[in-house]
Amino acid sequence: MKTAGNVTKFIANGRLLRRSIRMAAVLMCTVGIYGQSSSSSDPKHPGDKLASERRAFDTTCASCHGLNGRGGERAPNIATQPGIVKLSDSQLLKILNDGKPQAGMPPFAGFGEKRLAEILSYLRQLQGKRDTPIALADVASGRNLFAGKGGCAECHMILGAGGFQGPDLSSYGATHSANEIRNAIVSADARPGARKGLAQAITKDGRQISGFVRNEDNFSVELQAPDGTFHMLEKSAISQLTLDSAPLMPSDYGTKLSKAEVNQLVAYLLSVGGKK
Repeated sequence: MKTAGNVTKFIANGRLLRRSIRMAAVLMCTVGIYGQSSSSSDPKHPGDKLASERRAFDTTCASCHGLNGRGGERAPNIATQPGIVKLSDSQLLKILNDGKPQAGMPPFAGFGEKRLAEILSYLRQLQGKRDTPIALADVASGRNLFAGKGGCAECHMILGAGGFQGPDLSSYGATHSANEIRNAIVSADARPGARKGLAQAITKDGRQISGFVRNEDNFSVELQAPDGTFHMLEKSAISQLTLDSAPLMPSDYGTKLSKAEVNQLVAYLLSVGGKK
């Protein structure tokens, strides 16, 4: 009987030990989550604040809504969907607090007001409703946009890489302000200068040549065709030379890209030009 009692006591102690381990693990996770938020909730620098907001969003929302907030397999687009973008801050905070159990979204009220405010602030950044300071914009994301979604590298070259149809932008950020770069991106048709499109030349012997004006003087004009070949033409041999009025650069970047993405492109061009 004594042996049986010892076995029972041993089993009970084992259960208590396992329960203690589980409680310790939960406590460590809780400290990790809330400790991380509180340690960065009072940042000394604006960059720390933005990083803290992004981290709060990434660890809470990104697994379902995506890192850019544009939806995934388990949750909808919350960055550009009009019905969500137009919600007020208080409405979005209520959703974060209460969750949407019918849609599979749990409540996050336990995270505390400060962490939820960080999530909301970063979501507004993704929605383009709050300007991202240029100095804090993600330069790496801007580089990816330049080569990818923005399609800039198809026409523009930076540090020897990219297309040739548009101007080389390697030093563009060194001679233009952030606002000038932003306006050039979203308002291509308002940029100064007449040579924004292709030149069309018709020679006196009937040849038709289309290209970008690379050099011109009183006697000749040099055109670079879209395939890269150069054509040096004597003006005395040209019967007609016209310039397309519409700029070759797309004019829809203001709608194609969010404000945050435009800021990332601006930050990238400034960084390449050596500006902060």
